[in-house]
Amino acid sequence: MPSPAVPRRANDTELNNLTSLAVQGDHGAVDSLIREVRPMVVRYCRARLARVSGYVHYSDDVAQEVCIALLAALPRYEDMGRPFASFVFGIAAHKVADALRGSTRADVPTETVPDRPDDGPGPEEAAVRTVEAERARALLNELPEQQRRLLLMRVIAGLSADETGHVLGMSAGAVRVAQHRALARLREVAVANRLF
Repeated sequence: MPSPAVPRRANDTELNNLTSLAVQGDHGAVDSLIREVRPMVVRYCRARLARVSGYVHYSDDVAQEVCIALLAALPRYEDMGRPFASFVFGIAAHKVADALRGSTRADVPTETVPDRPDDGPGPEEAAVRTVEAERARALLNELPEQQRRLLLMRVIAGLSADETGHVLGMSAGAVRVAQHRALARLREVAVANRLF
């Protein structure tokens, strides 16, 4: 029995063609373009908003706002030689920042009232996680900008080598090599700062 078909992701050329047609007003191309970019936008929003307590439940809404903003920006889009995904992630970064600025720490909606106490991390564990996150940020800040961006996309946001390559203008193989070098550099910095 044949296995179910796995949806194929568009390559750079196909994405560029879709973008070009979408900018010209082709509704089918617009639909296809949104279908291609939405999964990576959702992953990006979830990864960015999950780092702030209580905000992860906004990620689908923010991803939807990114897609709406992308639709509004398409008629004015001009190909400047950078991957289209970098344009999309630029919009996503702004929408995530807006969500973090505009949201208040309101109660997180739940469907039911819990029957027992929360087993999640207490104040001590939350404080330790905060300190560890600050150390990780300090270590990442020791890296050159390109290596830092690459690690954030690959490790924190969970993007594939192909998706990261789209944003940074690199091949998937070059992304993997650069990631290996960035992690080696991060280890050197951690050892030098006696964090291991």
